[in-house]
Amino acid sequence: MRRLRIKHLTTYQYADSVTLLPHKLLLHPREGRDIRIESAELIIAPAYQLQWQRDVYDNAVAQATFLKPSNQLSIDSHVLIQHYDDKPLDFLVADYAAFFPFQYDAAESVELGPYLSTIFDLDRPMLSAWLKQFWYAGQVVETYLLLEWINKAIATGFTYQQREEPGVQTPAATLARGAGSCRDFATLFIDACRSLGLAARFVSGYLYSPTLPQGQGATHAWSEVYLPGAGWKGFDSTSGQVVGNQHIAVAVNRHPESVPPVSGSFIAPPTSNCQSPVMSVVVEVTQIQA
Repeated sequence: MRRLRIKHLTTYQYADSVTLLPHKLLLHPREGRDIRIESAELIIAPAYQLQWQRDVYDNAVAQATFLKPSNQLSIDSHVLIQHYDDKPLDFLVADYAAFFPFQYDAAESVELGPYLSTIFDLDRPMLSAWLKQFWYAGQVVETYLLLEWINKAIATGFTYQQREEPGVQTPAATLARGAGSCRDFATLFIDACRSLGLAARFVSGYLYSPTLPQGQGATHAWSEVYLPGAGWKGFDSTSGQVVGNQHIAVAVNRHPESVPPVSGSFIAPPTSNCQSPVMSVVVEVTQIQA
């Protein structure tokens, strides 16, 4: 078991005092067999009201409604978790799905439908051509091995670039550029899986990396593939690894652009000079000795 403390501070500085409209916050890790939350605290300014809910994906969503105008917004999240996913490769795939290609059980296929449709349909010809190096029609291959090949090929064959622009690159853009961010790599992996008939979804969360200076961490994105008998298994196409206790999932979604940590809008006064707000994000993920 690994204990991790996550600090995530987001601040927006506005040129003028603005009216803040409701903001959606996805900052609370997904609890389950592998993750347990010891404590969680949100410190927000200006004055606000907070309402918690579970969305259709069972993500914990906090909606903040602000009570007065302000020229600054600060959202400071502190979470302490216990992470038990020490053996990420300790799983068994159902016999009928151990080798690819296979067909999902009819009942599960109904539920998995949203995770089987490619996100960027126009990219399928280019994506299919790239996938031929891993699988061709008529070939039989171990399902996990196929996923590992694709995952490691993205991690080793593309250059990681941190991008500040909103949204994700299309798989075609990532293939053409040979570079992208973690969310771009996850999107490429997801559409690759879906084009093969494997259900996949996007995950946003945090990454603890012992190689970073003490106390530092990062927001991160990866993918999960539904494997019968094993369930949703995580694949990190930035590192080429299977997801374990260094990854802290916060939100899952069918579409990679639907789960930013903080989203919302504001109304500026008519006399505003129309300057964009200045955003600052600081994330620290620290291991705490048990």
